[in-house]
Formats: sequence, structure tokens, C-alpha cells
Amino acid sequence: MQEESRVENFTIPRFEKIPFLVHGFGTRYWKEKDFKKHSKLKNFKLLSLAQIHSNIVQYIEKYHDKEVKGDAMLTDRSLILLFIKTADCLPVLIVDESRKVIAAVHCGWKGTSKRVLQKAVQGMQISYGCNAISLLVAFGPSIGRDCYEVGKDVYKNFEEAGLSTEVFRDHPLRKEKHLLDLKQANRSQLLSSGIREQNIFSIDLCTHCEKYLLSFRRDKNNAGRMLSYIGISF
Repeated sequence: MQEESRVENFTIPRFEKIPFLVHGFGTRYWKEKDFKKHSKLKNFKLLSLAQIHSNIVQYIEKYHDKEVKGDAMLTDRSLILLFIKTADCLPVLIVDESRKVIAAVHCGWKGTSKRVLQKAVQGMQISYGCNAISLLVAFGPSIGRDCYEVGKDVYKNFEEAGLSTEVFRDHPLRKEKHLLDLKQANRSQLLSSGIREQNIFSIDLCTHCEKYLLSFRRDKNNAGRMLSYIGISF
């Protein structure tokens, strides 16, 4: 895909078939001001988190303009647009179309090691009565497995948390480094939570490789953040 095409966001075809759902994974060209310009989104109130690479799940019962700490949001309320910010981390959107419950989750390596995605799924089950086999999950663009270089501390962190270390490969050139498959690490947690493989969808683009996406690893403090969003329209 060429940068000149100026793709603003990506969507999941299966999610687009759900009448009440709006969603998208923004590129570098999608800004917060653009939400109000989009006909399907202009009536929504925007809600985000102060993301801290945690496993804190916030349950949204009504709109508020206070940015609370956490890395996952769940709601069954309409016209509240949940959005998360990423620039290499994995954005995850979840929907239960029968119960009309949604979630937006921010998964960096720290949140993944703390099972933030697994905790969000559990929250949907316990608080909203969702069935794991009915949940549809979408992965947005994130740093790819060939580009995500991490240290031995990250490997050890996963090991101590009882998570599979098969999502790591030894770095081919740097002896003290590993390459982490962030999507596979989170996919494994979903499968262990009872999510069906065929209900997991993914936009397999690497933020580090694609110039029209934003990457902290590539651009450091100049990276900015991409916005991924999900909401119930009625």
C-alpha cells in the first residue's frame, strides 16, 4: 500500500456487517478532530484512557470527560466512542453482537505480560454475561514479529508470569536480544480464554515498516499516536 493513497483508517469486514457497530483502526492521517467530520461518528462522545501499560479495565456506565487510568474499556452503552492510542503497541477491539457489548484494549508488552486482554474478556463475561465463544476480536496494525526487538528482561517477565515464551525468537544479529511476536502472544491468551480461532481477525501490517502508520520505535518522540475506535450507534 502506498503512502500517497492516504488511507485514513482500516476496518474489519466481519465487523462492518454488524448494524449497530462503528469501528476503525486509524493511520497517521486520522486525527481526533476527524471523528466529528465523519457522518457515522459525529453524534458520539469520545472517551479515552490515560494509558499506563497496565491490566486495569475500566467499565464505562456513562460518559465522563475525566481521563481515568487504564488500558482497557468495556461498555454496553450507545453513542460513547471508545478509542485507544498506539504507535507500535497492539490495539484490540472486541464485540459481542448478541449482547451489544464492546471493548477497546491497548496491548503493549507490559500489558500483555499482565494479561490485560484476558482480563478484558473475563470482564465481559462476568459483568455483561458474554460467552467467550460468541466474541469477535479484531487486531489492528502493530509492530511486527520481525521488527519488535526486546531485551532479556521482557523474556524473563513473560517467563515469570507463566506465559509461553514460544512467542520469542533469538535475534539473528544481537546476542542479548529477542524478537517478540506481540500478536501471537495476545492471540494465545484469547484462545486460552475460549475465543474461537475463526473469530479473531487481524490487519497484518507492521507499524515499523509502513510509513503511513506511526511507530515509536522508528520515529521516537516524533511518532504521534494512531487512534483505534469502537462504538455502539443504537
